[in-house]
Amino acid sequence: MTAPLIRAENLSVRLDGRVVLQDVDFEIRSGEIVTIVGPNGSGKSTLLRALIGAIVPARGRVVRAPGLRIGYVPQKLAIDASLPMTVQRFLNLPRRIGTREALAALDQAGVPDLHDRQMADLSGGQFQRVLLARALLEDPQILMLDEATQGLDQPGSAAFYRRIEAVRRDTGCAVLMVSHDLHVVMAASDRVLCMNGHICCEGTPEVVASAPEYRALFGTGTGGTLALYRHEHHHSHDHDHPNPHPGHAHETET
Repeated sequence: MTAPLIRAENLSVRLDGRVVLQDVDFEIRSGEIVTIVGPNGSGKSTLLRALIGAIVPARGRVVRAPGLRIGYVPQKLAIDASLPMTVQRFLNLPRRIGTREALAALDQAGVPDLHDRQMADLSGGQFQRVLLARALLEDPQILMLDEATQGLDQPGSAAFYRRIEAVRRDTGCAVLMVSHDLHVVMAASDRVLCMNGHICCEGTPEVVASAPEYRALFGTGTGGTLALYRHEHHHSHDHDHPNPHPGHAHETET
């Protein structure tokens, strides 16, 4: 078994005098897709920032593989709409890259035709794909996404997650993502962490979906129903087809 890319040991974080994370043990290895779910204020984004090194833990430690390359897609990024900035110029920040490199990253992110478009003119989904392209310029060994589909509708979110699956398949990078999209996020995950200041439960999507700790946090009635949608990774997707393909398993937790 390969060594973890990142490992958190007995990690605790305090922010403004309040314990936000307590006694978190976690690791992720090359090629894995791990999703973190939990209610607002449960410490999901804080865990990502601690793993990156943007937050110093109060206790415990984070161990990263030597020279680890991380690509990060934030929850949102505010850009002044009155500021003229093409996608190419945006991708050139903070370091200048060549047009060919930018086009390759945009193609990998699924938006090859946005090179000359103004950032202010992009839709929400296009904007997030450009942020993904920028993260991919780092040739990451691990891609971290902090609720990167917030504000997108369900089809837009599902399409974004399919793109992330394709990136993992093509590059072999690990993916660690925080998400609120319970109805679609399970599709790509090898493991799911359910958090509420600590790790409540962890395992495959099916295990977590049926765990009492998960159900206690998200409920099983209206508004908390989880439609568990699993991909089998041996077929291609026809994005225009309205019906599920053979090989997809559908299970609804009620």
